[in-house]
Amino acid sequence: MEKKVEVVIATHKKYEMPTDDLYLPIHVGAELNKDKDLGYQKDNVGDNISAKNNKYSELTALYWAWKNMDAEYIGLVHYRRHFGGKNYHHGKDRLSWIITKTELEPMLDKYDVILPKKRRYYIETLYSHYAHTHYSNQLDVTFDIIKEKYPKYVNAYEKVINKTSGYMFNMVIMKKDLLDAYCTWLFDILFELEKRLGTQNLDAFQQRFYGRVSEIIFNVWLEKQFENGVIDKKRVNELPIVYVEGVNWWKKGTAFLKAKFFNKKYENSF
Repeated sequence: MEKKVEVVIATHKKYEMPTDDLYLPIHVGAELNKDKDLGYQKDNVGDNISAKNNKYSELTALYWAWKNMDAEYIGLVHYRRHFGGKNYHHGKDRLSWIITKTELEPMLDKYDVILPKKRRYYIETLYSHYAHTHYSNQLDVTFDIIKEKYPKYVNAYEKVINKTSGYMFNMVIMKKDLLDAYCTWLFDILFELEKRLGTQNLDAFQQRFYGRVSEIIFNVWLEKQFENGVIDKKRVNELPIVYVEGVNWWKKGTAFLKAKFFNKKYENSF
């Protein structure tokens, strides 16, 4: 029997997970670590791109869910980042802040898409922030591909990259038909990008740029769905992000400013 909603949690290591049966932890990159057994569902069974995890990050979990799961709504979160529920910021146990199936399912009668609160950069556009923290040619080549393969998305791309906020982190819960459409579009672009750029001889952190590019172009895809009337903005709900490990905002803010003013690329996640 098809489930109403299931959310995969991308993780590369054993970690404390929410116990609600809404969630399915996915061992990402299992194909690259065959001797490692976390006790979670592996992303290298069925139709999969597990071997690309060192470049695609949590997107190998998204691909696996897209190709192998049967639910009316499918979602993706990260072992350190979840959607917040009614207990958000109540008590010290951050796992208790995470949304449950009981809370989520009634929302899905009103909403087709669940997203995290927008990340706001204020003094940076999405493009300039990416260029300062990573490498702008990755977005430039992506735009070339969009112009070639999806020319109707050009205006949406140009609009999005000049915004100072966006939906980041590859966190989403969507109706399956919308997920089908998004993933078909997304992976067609990323596979072509991979043909053109490979890993660019970057270090292990920076070569995972396919996952970062997807954060930007998800907003492009979404903008186009709004324009076409495929998704009604009234049927999109934003939820707070639960950072299970907390966030060192001083460290994050310092890195942000170093990237903007001194072109110091990010060297790790925050």
